[in-house]
Amino acid sequence: MTQAQDRGPPFPQGLTEPAVIQFSQTGSICTASARGQWTISGLAEPDMALRHWQPEKTQKVVFDLGTLARQDTAGAWILHRARRDLRSKGIDAEYTNVQSEHAALLARVGMNDQPAAIEPPRSGTLLMALSEIGRGVSEAFMEGRALLGFLGLTMATLGRTIANPSSMRWTPLIYHMEAIGLNAAPIVALISFLIGVVLAYQGATQLRQFGTEIFTVELVAISVLREIGILLTAIMVAGRSGSAFTAQIGSMKLNEEIDAMRTLALDPVEMLVLPRVLAVILVLPMLGFISDMMGLFGGGVMCWLVLDINPALFLQRLHEWVPLAHFWVGLIKAPFFALMIGLIGCYEGLQVEGSAESVGRLTTKSVVEAIFMVLVLDGVFSIFFAVIKF
Repeated sequence: MTQAQDRGPPFPQGLTEPAVIQFSQTGSICTASARGQWTISGLAEPDMALRHWQPEKTQKVVFDLGTLARQDTAGAWILHRARRDLRSKGIDAEYTNVQSEHAALLARVGMNDQPAAIEPPRSGTLLMALSEIGRGVSEAFMEGRALLGFLGLTMATLGRTIANPSSMRWTPLIYHMEAIGLNAAPIVALISFLIGVVLAYQGATQLRQFGTEIFTVELVAISVLREIGILLTAIMVAGRSGSAFTAQIGSMKLNEEIDAMRTLALDPVEMLVLPRVLAVILVLPMLGFISDMMGLFGGGVMCWLVLDINPALFLQRLHEWVPLAHFWVGLIKAPFFALMIGLIGCYEGLQVEGSAESVGRLTTKSVVEAIFMVLVLDGVFSIFFAVIKF
């Protein structure tokens, strides 16, 4: 008999006896007898004995638990691990004389012994940063490619609708034009008026240092007409209506309404996407015009109050020194901004899946992407118009 740990004769009924594991060999069968208190406070030596135990010429191991007085999860895990390791070596290993309460704990430990993925070692900060940048660029490329495909799908649907005007959903189109344009006009007008006021005040403050505050009129007019008016309007529409597109279509997808449309042979792009995209394309130039006029009005009011430039003089300088081309530069951008806002809002809505958390996440994503694309397009147009001197 080989004894890994022997602390003398057993205590009465094993109530205070420390954990003991004893090994005995009978032919090709080895018996491992566990007795005593197999609790976490006294398992160091039995654990070490089982870890270093190498049974030789053994075909079967029997864990005799008949004299096991007490056992907790740690003790059950040590016995389970020993049996598991023996089986992985091709040795048959079983329990015998197991009390019911010990059997339940051993079964629970065995059931929860599932392999877990090991976290790969962390790289250095620089490599992690480069990895994140690469992942972001790759995801942006994939997103752009998918969005380009969605643009093609929408244009194809628009072509079919133009060829068959009766298929156009006029009621949703008018509804979305009202929601995007008419309902948004007051807030666009108010914000543009305030921006015109701030721009005129700040411009007058800086130009006064050089005695050229009269040029505040040109500063306000060119800034509002060429850039700020339409850019501010597009950003507000992206935050207000683009997010609404994503949330509405995403909720419909979660409720399986889009699947029901396909079951009824209805095209979701024709039913949901096309009216929204056309509505924002038709409405954004109108909102841009309102924004331009209110920005000029706010600038004119501030010039009158701060610089004593009366409305007649303001309009005269506006007519003489601000070409109409600046107005068209801003307005030409509107349909392109609107197309990006509508496409991104609808596309992200169709990507919703799983739960309501996906709706919120993709709604935020659509707003960020739409504003980003509006700014990118604005930069491209600014460079283009500067090159052609328009």
